Amino acid sequence: MQLYKALAPFQVLSFDLDDTLYDNRPVLLAAEQAMLHSLQQQLAPELHKPLDYWSQQRWQLGQQQPDIRHDIGRWRLLGLEAGLIQLGLATGKAAKIAEAAYQAFWQARTTISITPEVRRLLQQLASRYQLVAITNGNACIQRMGLGDLFQFSLQAGPDGRMKPFPDLFLAAAKKLQLTPQQILHIGDSHRADVMGALSAGCQAAWLDHHQSSVPVLPHLRLTQLSQLIKLLG
Repeated sequence: MQLYKALAPFQVLSFDLDDTLYDNRPVLLAAEQAMLHSLQQQLAPELHKPLDYWSQQRWQLGQQQPDIRHDIGRWRLLGLEAGLIQLGLATGKAAKIAEAAYQAFWQARTTISITPEVRRLLQQLASRYQLVAITNGNACIQRMGLGDLFQFSLQAGPDGRMKPFPDLFLAAAKKLQLTPQQILHIGDSHRADVMGALSAGCQAAWLDHHQSSVPVLPHLRLTQLSQLIKLLG
């Protein structure tokens, strides 16, 4: 753990979820396969399309409606619907199939296993600090078995624009009735987590998986999440 800036007193640790508390790559891959399987079950074989088709439909929708990218769940759902309409389905049928496919995606997307080591670390940290989650994704702390350790979770879309916009950090501070500086945010993305936290007036700890070089330093740089135990002295 490297300390780049002196830490001011803080009462809250806010955590990014994806790729901070767990490896999100296999989770997302499984979710996309579940979505694709649902679509294949509902569509005639001649309408089956690969994942690239659905990704392209979502990208096109994001180009047409940039604001929708702040709510990745709704973005994916409406991208599915747009792709189905493009295949010639009526709007009502497309909406029904898209909803079922999205639910299959979401069920797999939120099936996340937290390692015993990470849970023990969070339990130790929760003995001194309040813990909250601030995520651009749609992972669910209750479904991953962390609801008892976190005060709440804020998600881009329903709770504000995605990081690095300051919305979610400021919303957390308001909900906690604290100043942003009293929050130390931990995340793996320099742009979303470090730049976002600093722009909101929070303190930032960067979980740097790749030993990268960056122009703007966090307060702390971590190479392993377990290094946070040092915050307990």
